[in-house]
Amino acid sequence: YQRLRDTKRIHEAGLVIPATDTFGLKNQGLDVDSAVAMAAEVIQDGVDSNFPVQVTIAVAFGCPFEGEVYLEQLVNIAERLAAAGPVELALADTIGVAVPTQVRQAFSQLKDSLGELPLRAHFHDTRNTGIANAYASLLAGVTVLDASIGGIGGCPFAPNASGNIATEDLVYMLNRGGIEHGVELTSLLETAAWLQEVLSKPLPSMLLKAGIFPPVSA
Repeated sequence: YQRLRDTKRIHEAGLVIPATDTFGLKNQGLDVDSAVAMAAEVIQDGVDSNFPVQVTIAVAFGCPFEGEVYLEQLVNIAERLAAAGPVELALADTIGVAVPTQVRQAFSQLKDSLGELPLRAHFHDTRNTGIANAYASLLAGVTVLDASIGGIGGCPFAPNASGNIATEDLVYMLNRGGIEHGVELTSLLETAAWLQEVLSKPLPSMLLKAGIFPPVSA
């Protein structure tokens, strides 16, 4: 964090805090309590110096080592982090186990508990529920969604984890649902095709396989 501040060129910091001790120790060398204490110190410094700091809770819906992450446990961590004053709080489905009902319940509870704090959602599509989870988070009042072009990504500490939801798949859903976002779909799809060629392997993106509907005229 201090090295980031010393650059004088980066204008926001992001923290990732685990929802379970085991994942935190393997991923960052910190259990939950230690990570929350560290985050609170960084966030407070950001508040004191007017520097935006946002925070993400990893494995928020399930841990590869400890299994289920229960809502009470998740809300407790979120409330402790929110008390420090981050500019935004996110829930990350790091191993792609969440389902829409679970997502909507979690974010709805956070809206009730945290008031006006902006919420963000971060989904991996490991079990083909990522796009549905994104929509469920929108219904719960989330206004920022993470995604990656082509659906690339993963985590070395999340066994069998796939990439994030594909940006173009997400934008297609938003377009068809009449949800404004300001992102141009054709350019996204062209970039995903370029990325697939650069990486020399098929990407998870469904829109890259199926194409835009209705088809874009030449």
